[in-house]
Amino acid sequence: MSVKDRPLILLTNDDGIRSPGLWAAADALSELGFVVVAAPREQSSGYGRSLPNSSDGTVHKEEVTVRGKTWEVFAVGGSPAQAVQCGVLEIAPRQPDLVVAGINYGENVGLGVTISGTVGAALEAAALGIPSLAVSVEAEPHLHLSYSRDVDFSTAAFFTHRFAEIALRMVWMSDVDVIKVEVPCDATIDTPWQLTRLTRAKYYVPLVPDRDSLDEKSSVGYTVSQAHETFEQGSDAHALRVLRQVAVTPLSVDLTSRADFQALETTLREGR
Repeated sequence: MSVKDRPLILLTNDDGIRSPGLWAAADALSELGFVVVAAPREQSSGYGRSLPNSSDGTVHKEEVTVRGKTWEVFAVGGSPAQAVQCGVLEIAPRQPDLVVAGINYGENVGLGVTISGTVGAALEAAALGIPSLAVSVEAEPHLHLSYSRDVDFSTAAFFTHRFAEIALRMVWMSDVDVIKVEVPCDATIDTPWQLTRLTRAKYYVPLVPDRDSLDEKSSVGYTVSQAHETFEQGSDAHALRVLRQVAVTPLSVDLTSRADFQALETTLREGR
């Protein structure tokens, strides 16, 4: 089967072109179609869907060998969303059938998904009219910016393959633009998955910068909430942290509130 006859999958991430998670995904996805890899040249976690005008926009071909197979890949001087743009508009031989972002070091759960470069890349693909997956594996915060070999991507790769295979053959419903997949660190291929919503509970708790004066260089840190009782049943955080199941969350690029418009308009017009 030629390249033009196989499904075309664009693979990206936010951890950078050398991330082991990216290559675990590439290996798994290669069984399903022709995989084009276009990912940020540098570690780009926390970039969301940003398109920084400070990015140089360069695209360099590189070679990476994974399990004896050599891949020609594209390192993009920009954010994850910019990597998707370059992949779709300049690199891929035709519009991809699916975009996959991941596998990310660390879970992207709850209201923090708008910060995630993994989810941001998937949303950018969706905005370009391409269905997408964003896949992450649970990891301790100190590993989030690493390329640590202590993180096992094998089970997350299995679920990446499973949901990519489904995504390539299913008819996507209206208002489902991205499917977000969160895999527990202790999951196996037999771990159940659950369809979930984003938790509204605080998952990543910000930490006050450690400095004596405001003009010292520092940044807001974070830790993972241990208040599991605040994670609503049916949420991604509850499935992941309490049930230890794979959390599968459909996302929409439409951020419009689903409130009762008639009631809201009445409230706004009456001012009370």
